[in-house]
Amino acid sequence: MGADARHGPTVWAPRHRLQQTVDPSRSIVETRLQMGERLRDRLARVAGPQLAGLLVPVAAVLAAFLIGAVMMLALGANPLEGYWALLEGAFGDVDALADTALKSMPLLLVGVGICIAFRASVINIGGEGQMIAGAIVSTLVALGFPDLPRILLVPLVLVGGLVGGALWGALPGALKAYSGVNEILSTIMLNIVAVQLMNFLLRDPIMDPYEKEHGRLPQTERLSENSDLPLLPGGTRLHVGILVAVAMAGLAYVLLWRTALGYRLRAVGHSAPAARYAGMPVKRTIVAALTFSGAMCGLAGAILVFGSESHRFVTDGSSVGFTGSAGFNGIVTALFGGLHPLWTIPSSFFFGGLQFGANAMQRAVQVPAALIVGLNGLVVVFVVSSDRLRRAVGESLVQGRRIRDERASEGDPSEQDGASREGAGT
Repeated sequence: MGADARHGPTVWAPRHRLQQTVDPSRSIVETRLQMGERLRDRLARVAGPQLAGLLVPVAAVLAAFLIGAVMMLALGANPLEGYWALLEGAFGDVDALADTALKSMPLLLVGVGICIAFRASVINIGGEGQMIAGAIVSTLVALGFPDLPRILLVPLVLVGGLVGGALWGALPGALKAYSGVNEILSTIMLNIVAVQLMNFLLRDPIMDPYEKEHGRLPQTERLSENSDLPLLPGGTRLHVGILVAVAMAGLAYVLLWRTALGYRLRAVGHSAPAARYAGMPVKRTIVAALTFSGAMCGLAGAILVFGSESHRFVTDGSSVGFTGSAGFNGIVTALFGGLHPLWTIPSSFFFGGLQFGANAMQRAVQVPAALIVGLNGLVVVFVVSSDRLRRAVGESLVQGRRIRDERASEGDPSEQDGASREGAGT
């Protein structure tokens, strides 16, 4: 009788079960390998779009600098010397860092406001007008209550800036939500209205009496010392406005990702019809998006007035004369930061340094001022263009991963068993 008769009848079982019986440790190794692969795939889903979101804007800035270098070479200037002067002028010492931070403050606040609006798919081009509206209301508050103690007047003028900007933002929000008026057109038109209102007020009702009689410079009188923003320790020009701006970025993050209103804002931004079908108040959400966005811009305008060295509301008759184009450059700042309030902090610091250090670069390599303006414009164009590319790259990465997952889930189970048997046989 054979060996099978001596040891009893043979029990037939699938091959992979016999292999597991013979070497149970191999199944443990395979399980861990599969878990590692799943973890790797999950990380790829998340890290892929985020990495694209980080690298594409950086590549856009490098491309703009490369073209700027070619332009400097064409003018006979040394681009390395020019860019080094830019870095030293913006970040070379404590005073330069402080001035860069002051330059970045309005960009940060406007950028945070743009993040809130754009997350709801509401295009706010009215940052300039909202900054002016905030400056007007806060200035009227300071003129109306000049004798209040600083501990009360400083918060009051900042709240005035918030209220002025919020009202100027709520108007196009209501027009879009309840009348279907395009918010791009309405916010641009309101910029013009705000500039004319500013010119009217600074040339007669709240104009400095001395300037009204002699110089005709459109500005207010020296505002109450109790409304001056306190300086930070260190002997620089930094004031508490920069801390307020950073705090607003943190609050905007909490609003967007930790509150029910923020969830509605993002839901409306993804799909307004779907949000409406889910019972969300889409119209009120649109108004809220532009209201909060305008409030951030208005706060920036108030800080520009009460954090300035002149402590006056002064302009040259145009919005740029007061805002320094922060209402428009803040859009680029937000896009460069991926429409994320916290990432807008370093983004605004970068663009603030670019603007402040450009003067040092011009002095170092003796290039025309038009080249500096052109370099800033190149950065803006490339960053805005990169936003669409970044989204396309991120979507392609996610879509590619989704297709591979679907193919794996629809595969023949026998093929998976065969792969496991092949791995077990090695």
